[in-house]
Amino acid sequence: MLALATLGFALNFWAWALLSPLGPLFKDSLGLSAFQQALLVAVPVIVGSVGRIPVGALTDRFGGRVMFPLVSAATIVPVLFLGLAGHTSLGGLLVGGFFLGISGTSFAVGVPFVNAWFPPERRGLAIGVFGAGMGGTAISALTTVKLVDGGGLKTPFLVTAVVLAIYAVAAALLLRDAPGRVVPTQSMLRRLADTVRLPITWQASVLYAVAFGGFVAFSVYLPAYLKTAYALTQADAANRMAGFVLLAVLMRPVGGWLSDRFGPVRVLTSGLAVVTVGAAVQAFTPPLMPLGTVALLSMAAALGAGSGAVFALVALLAPPNKVGSVTGVVGAAGGLGGFVPPLLMGALYGAFGSYALGLAALAVVALATLVFTSTAVRRAVLAHDQ
Repeated sequence: MLALATLGFALNFWAWALLSPLGPLFKDSLGLSAFQQALLVAVPVIVGSVGRIPVGALTDRFGGRVMFPLVSAATIVPVLFLGLAGHTSLGGLLVGGFFLGISGTSFAVGVPFVNAWFPPERRGLAIGVFGAGMGGTAISALTTVKLVDGGGLKTPFLVTAVVLAIYAVAAALLLRDAPGRVVPTQSMLRRLADTVRLPITWQASVLYAVAFGGFVAFSVYLPAYLKTAYALTQADAANRMAGFVLLAVLMRPVGGWLSDRFGPVRVLTSGLAVVTVGAAVQAFTPPLMPLGTVALLSMAAALGAGSGAVFALVALLAPPNKVGSVTGVVGAAGGLGGFVPPLLMGALYGAFGSYALGLAALAVVALATLVFTSTAVRRAVLAHDQ
């Protein structure tokens, strides 16, 4: 069940990230500004993030066996629209990107589904393994431009639609919810209201907005950043972005495993310290080899491990019958955390011709979150352990 859920998450994230590697291409072909390019890749992120709130609550009610095939099948429609018609104008891309956001809600399906299959002492690693499905963005980065070069602009969209259709059928036939899964009896609105009153909901939301939000922001904007700041080709920038994503993906289960062993607070504080230093270094746009590469990859590792640690924290502190609802809110916060930075970076570069202010802001935010983790979050964990 963990393998099937992780595969589904990866395939839906592949679809979710289809527009990012093509951002520079659309910028040139449609004459987009830096802000319009940033908006194009950010729209699926915002929709996929906000959509996690109701989808997480629905997963608590109906289970992953129903929701995974449903989300995967629904994503096929915007993927085909973008490949066949929507890519010819900014308006079409924004409409298609809006509904493409459905695929991003798959995260809120998988976390409660996986959480229910494992005992508490193994949930950090299990959810971390599931979270590695965010590597679907690396699949997109590595294949999208090559598929366009080989078969035209519609090819990556058609390939993704076929793969999603196969998975939706397989998931409907093979997925099973965990025995003894707690099904809530309250209405969705009542459960969401109860969820937002839980301290863990807001604490984890802040942490995930920085950890996963930072990962999403880099994964959607890094090709544009590398092309502009270091004059890389589109293909080279996409390949380097894939390396960033792959390292973050590999570190996510490591972050969950370390959280099972040493506690999520220690993992989070260490990761946030690395992000603070890495962002401060990168704000000066150092030479890409070796210092810039080391700074970017260090942040990738830290953001990946931190993302895994956040949901080890959720598994530790959230009530079992509210894991989906909490995940939905926290997942939304993470996606929203990834929505703002690309727009900010595009606007700042358009105004000042530099990315320094945006990266400096990331360093400040990471440092503030480090202090929050060391104080409020640490107290919450200690109170739970007592």
